[in-house]
Amino acid sequence: MTLNSYLGIDVGSVTTKAAIIDENGKFINGFMTRTAGKPVNAVQLSLNKLIEQSKQEYNILGVGTTGSGRNLAGALVGADVIKNEITAHAVAASTYIEGVQTILEIGGQDSKIIILRDGIVTDFAMNTVCAAGTGSFLDQQASRLNVPIQNFGEIALKSQSPARIAGRCGVFAESDLIHKQQLGYPVEDLLYGLCQALVRNYLSNLALGKEILPIVVFQGGVATNIGMVKAFEDALNTKIVVPENHQTMGAIGAALLAMENHQYNNKKTTFKGFKVGEMSFNSYTNQCSGCSNNCEIITIVEGEITTHELNNKSDNIIARWGGTCGKWDIG
Repeated sequence: MTLNSYLGIDVGSVTTKAAIIDENGKFINGFMTRTAGKPVNAVQLSLNKLIEQSKQEYNILGVGTTGSGRNLAGALVGADVIKNEITAHAVAASTYIEGVQTILEIGGQDSKIIILRDGIVTDFAMNTVCAAGTGSFLDQQASRLNVPIQNFGEIALKSQSPARIAGRCGVFAESDLIHKQQLGYPVEDLLYGLCQALVRNYLSNLALGKEILPIVVFQGGVATNIGMVKAFEDALNTKIVVPENHQTMGAIGAALLAMENHQYNNKKTTFKGFKVGEMSFNSYTNQCSGCSNNCEIITIVEGEITTHELNNKSDNIIARWGGTCGKWDIG
């Protein structure tokens, strides 16, 4: 049986997610893996795993990409839609959670807040400077306390008297955590105290001046941590909704945008097919000396390429960026 469907890919700095939805926007299948500094490999693995996990064939009608590596992923797979994370997360949340007005999104290395009114994004903020509260930071602190990250939230909720930890930034939070650890605070009090500190940091920076109204949805990998969920509920005095597929909501949003694009334009998809998962890709870097900007040009090619082809037009080149004047643009 072949299922008409849409594919969404979210390439982040820490993890890469892929999702399949059907023609009605229902989530069908998903996969998540660590990007590990190799986004091309992560995208290919995701495509292969979607096929391995499936009990049916997919007839992909449209593909959308999002995340920090959205342009690269879009070039690799032949995306029909390439959108930023704010749009993708907002579309996914408003589609699956009726009445959502606030989205808290915390990923591996950044965090966001999105304000919606009547399904429209009216305000948002992103934090890509301070790592406090992100997944990678929580991983580090859990490791420091010798606590498996999957047990972080469960242990944190056992706290009866949370430690008061400075949450102005990751550096202060970490040093204060170490200090209180040396004073002999119980692990559960340190963990929940850290959750509370990171929530204060989030609300005093990203959410400053923004009206947080229910329904409040928590998305991203950190939403798996029930300690962080409880800390947000305590701070906001409202119930926090964590969607079933909260870790892949960006990819689901990208798939929904691809569906919307296809239904509106009714054009044949530019998707290159799941064979992309088996293709060989290489990246090359060269410096343009055409002017004083000395732009560093990154080129993604299928297979391998000669120096002559790299410096000129070639059918093997599928993506190229880094220039400011357009000289190196392809297509």
